[in-house]
Amino acid sequence: MKLQSLVTKATQFPEATVAVAAAEDEEVLKAVAQALQAGFGRFILYGDESVLSRLVAEHVQDVGHDAIRIVHASTNEEAAHMAVKAVHEKEASVLMKGNVPTATILKAVLNKEYGLRTGRVLSHVAVFDVPHYERPILVTDAAMNIAPDLQQKTEIIMNAVQVAKAIGIHMPKVAPLAAVEVVNPAMPATIDAAALSLMNQRGQLKDCIVDGPLALDNAISVESAQHKGIQSSVAGHADILVVPNIETGNVLYKSLVYFARAQVGAMIAGAKAPIVLTSRADSAESKLYSLALAICATNK
Repeated sequence: MKLQSLVTKATQFPEATVAVAAAEDEEVLKAVAQALQAGFGRFILYGDESVLSRLVAEHVQDVGHDAIRIVHASTNEEAAHMAVKAVHEKEASVLMKGNVPTATILKAVLNKEYGLRTGRVLSHVAVFDVPHYERPILVTDAAMNIAPDLQQKTEIIMNAVQVAKAIGIHMPKVAPLAAVEVVNPAMPATIDAAALSLMNQRGQLKDCIVDGPLALDNAISVESAQHKGIQSSVAGHADILVVPNIETGNVLYKSLVYFARAQVGAMIAGAKAPIVLTSRADSAESKLYSLALAICATNK
């Protein structure tokens, strides 16, 4: 399923409500306007009421005003608190980060009283449409977990599998990435990848097919895998790329966006509800795709 198809799928859930923390952001409100034009979503905007009223009038104009509610918050911390609490109390089904530091909204998400913790690892899942590549590709984790250990990687995979299933990939092929495709004791990423593959074979990682270690070229290119003689149902056909650490994920994510001109939608999985945690530098289009992804994920 391509990202534009996700927007179409999200229109099946016009009543899905998104709580936006610190919504005083032009790109966020452009994405809100595009979602309403596409026909999905209702939005509760938390932030400075006077600023939000002006920005909504400017960017949303005559589209979907009845699907927007503004709730005044004096500070970013208050906006994050109120937005997270709205999701906790099921007034909204998706949380979205606006013009607020990530640390501020995550502090509210992790609050023991009203937060969205489940006991699982929270992880970032990005879905890319790469030009000239025949299918969407998921990348995890490019933004949350710095140097995940083996147990964290299992949960990162489980989160990504749930997102993949929500967008129509029912038995995703998972490639734990490394610099090489053989196990090397001097390269911990290869050892973790082999362990994850064995865990999958023994039924500890379900609803997916895991095989690694695989280098990036072997994971996504049939020709590369054949040239190296790799016998694997995942090699050349990976749906989910699991990076070994946040530096690798961050570079891969930004390389796809800036060099390959890929389109992307992303969310945080593992919480009680999907979290749209895009960068403040992300485009309105990326935020729109992220909204559609999160809404589809909560209605899988």
